[in-house]
Amino acid sequence: MTTKIPLLKAKRLVLKIGSSLLVNETTGQVKNTWLNALADDILAARERGQQVIIVTSGAVAVGRRALGLPAGKLLLPQKQASAAVGQIRLAHYYQEVLAERGLKVAQILLTLDDSEDRKRYLNARNTLNTLLDLGIIPVINENDTVATSEIKVGDNDRLAARVAQMASADALVIFSDIKGLYTANPRKDPSAKLIPVVEKLTPEIEAMADGAGSAVGTGGMATKLMAARLCMEAGCDMAIALGSELHPLTRMEKTGEGTWFLADKSPISARKAWIGGAIKPRGTLVLDAGAVKALDKGKSLLPAGIKAVKGSFERGDAVTLEDENGLFLGKGLTAYNARDAKAIAGRHSNEIESILGYHGQDEIIHRDDLFMEKRG
Repeated sequence: MTTKIPLLKAKRLVLKIGSSLLVNETTGQVKNTWLNALADDILAARERGQQVIIVTSGAVAVGRRALGLPAGKLLLPQKQASAAVGQIRLAHYYQEVLAERGLKVAQILLTLDDSEDRKRYLNARNTLNTLLDLGIIPVINENDTVATSEIKVGDNDRLAARVAQMASADALVIFSDIKGLYTANPRKDPSAKLIPVVEKLTPEIEAMADGAGSAVGTGGMATKLMAARLCMEAGCDMAIALGSELHPLTRMEKTGEGTWFLADKSPISARKAWIGGAIKPRGTLVLDAGAVKALDKGKSLLPAGIKAVKGSFERGDAVTLEDENGLFLGKGLTAYNARDAKAIAGRHSNEIESILGYHGQDEIIHRDDLFMEKRG
């Protein structure tokens, strides 16, 4: 397998941009020529039908220069102040270069809580999906302005992996100042060889990571392997590729150079397996025969097909699905809490707003959030 294949077949692509690629370490200025070249690559990806998400570093590096802070390690309040100043400047850079190519962007700032708290995770996921469906390019960074050591992801490699999970992305490309994973540190060992494909993260592979980083970045190879594990478990392929040259995505397409960590399942199948096995259900929905047939055909669960609601659950919780005879059908993540689900059970989706006073979504459970038990 060449390394070109996962990149070109990905319908939803996450690009992680490190500080050292985007920001000049000496001046603290954004590298405009490099960013414009990347914008050309993103436009090309969009024109071939790919949805693109950007996870970017650089806000602190840009902000500290604007504030005139000296070189060296920043105190947490200084880092948060630098992030506050840098975020708006960085977002402006992305907006300008992509708007010149007819592309619209939206900024999203995340913390660890947003990926671990169920409600916040769902809200962030729904926002991401809506933006992508509208043709917008989300530009995401960790919210350093409010993050503390307790709630920080810690580096944008793992943040990018969590975003890829959240968005059910097909591929994540981490652009770095190195071509990929080597058998040893190529800066120390000239005999080190690039590893083109990793299908399983073994202890031997993990031992090849050698912590490194630039003056403006926080990540090394170890954090990239942590990101790879998160992606592979979520059914998302991940690549580490050289990003320091102009047009890094086009370069990767043409040369196939880099290291791909290949997942053994798709994002949707990985998500469904996770729903089916890892999450404890908080309630039960009893379905009529019509709803059962619809789910067997791969449809979403609508309120009209629900005969009864049991248990106490919140939006985003897992619930068991049963037919009217008590037969277990599967599990799913509900878009409504138990009280609201009871109120709209058996009703048509166009009645939701008049009953609840708001219209969340047409489905009680979207088909991507359903795990159906195989039946004979």
